[in-house]
Amino acid sequence: MSGHSKWATTKHQKAVKDSRRAKSFAKLIKNIEVAAKMGGADMSGNPTLVDAVQKAKKTSVPNSNIDSAIKRGSGQLGEAVDYQTIIYEGYAAGGVALLIECLTDNKNRAAADVRTVMSRNGGTMGDPGSVAYNFSRKGVVSVTKVDGVSEDDILTAVLDAGAEEVNDRGEGFEIISEPHDLVATRTALQDAGIDYDAADVEFVPGLTIEVDVETARKIFRLIDALDDNDDVQNVYGNFEIPADVQAVLDEE
Repeated sequence: MSGHSKWATTKHQKAVKDSRRAKSFAKLIKNIEVAAKMGGADMSGNPTLVDAVQKAKKTSVPNSNIDSAIKRGSGQLGEAVDYQTIIYEGYAAGGVALLIECLTDNKNRAAADVRTVMSRNGGTMGDPGSVAYNFSRKGVVSVTKVDGVSEDDILTAVLDAGAEEVNDRGEGFEIISEPHDLVATRTALQDAGIDYDAADVEFVPGLTIEVDVETARKIFRLIDALDDNDDVQNVYGNFEIPADVQAVLDEE
């Protein structure tokens, strides 16, 4: 499997604008609520909640907000909101395939909003199954590069935990595993004293498309607009950004 690009993990989005921080917090809180509802408030027995809380803390979500989300999701503050996960398929510029993962309490609203955003930003909706065949559910652990921790160190730590591969993503490493090996993989990193940024089950493409600067701009503009929607949790694409293209984007 070649590498993949997901908007949430590209360097291009790391310069998150302050105006979007509230939306980012809201989506992380929603993840915590769903994890607590599905597996309970006890993190010792709910690894999905552990990962949702870890991701929120890495993004500086206040502990009070995290605690409230766990209580809401687990029903301690009354009836929790019933969120549904819905996946939409479509295309961005250059024929790049997109999977748009929504977490919503109103699927009709989510469907209408996603269609509107796609049509207004150069995207097209696809039929169910039109692009999903190229994506597989995988465990993905992200580790920021730091002095003293090499790719070999990470490989040594996760090899016996079920990790399939470690990819160099420029500013960090990406560790791929089967979904059921995700907890073991991130636990192995912790046991080795290696900090990780996020551990999620994601959609990873099997085949990817390298894009030029102009195509990358169009793709990011579309994904940015999708990401601004409250119901959209994640957007996955099968595009690769070559180093020279990334360098141009970084200067913008």
